[in-house]
Amino acid sequence: MDWPELRDTVVACTACKLCEGRRQTVFGVGNESAHWMIVGEAPGEQEDIQGEPFVGKSGQLLDNMLRAIGLTRGEAEPSKQVYIANTVKCRPPGNRNPEPAELAQCEAFLVRQVELVKPKIIVAMGRFAVQSLLRSSEPIGRLRGRVHQYQGVPLIVTYHPAYLLRNLEDKAKAWEDLCLALEVSRPAAGP
Repeated sequence: MDWPELRDTVVACTACKLCEGRRQTVFGVGNESAHWMIVGEAPGEQEDIQGEPFVGKSGQLLDNMLRAIGLTRGEAEPSKQVYIANTVKCRPPGNRNPEPAELAQCEAFLVRQVELVKPKIIVAMGRFAVQSLLRSSEPIGRLRGRVHQYQGVPLIVTYHPAYLLRNLEDKAKAWEDLCLALEVSRPAAGP
């Protein structure tokens, strides 16, 4: 599937019960050739209203985090932009956690987004994104600080911005994670 077909397929999806309560799907945003891909968990209420991942206070924090390392979801060359998607494309009722069956139903959509973007690095934000992409039940604290792989792409684990807004003491750890991602994403220096 190309981008338009994938987007249409997501919009029309009724594979799980999440479709019953959504206002709209939250497909993803950003440069489709971005070097960086950010993967979050599931849309919240504001994302469901606006149809875009990471809006509201957590989106503002994410934008500030990205700006601090020279990236944006706005207009820029692909090496300075990000593509942002969630593991689940519809909002779970009451902002509850996505269920394993819901994550499984949406997985093929995210796999295809990664294939189409061809990012140089993926940053997984939040427990459900991390555990879904890495097929792990390990807590984020045990998975961060090292480079993982997803479909042959380096993947860095970090905390979700919504979590960081509630746990300010972990912002420094998230900064370390972004710095690691930045280091991994840079081309190796020649001899």
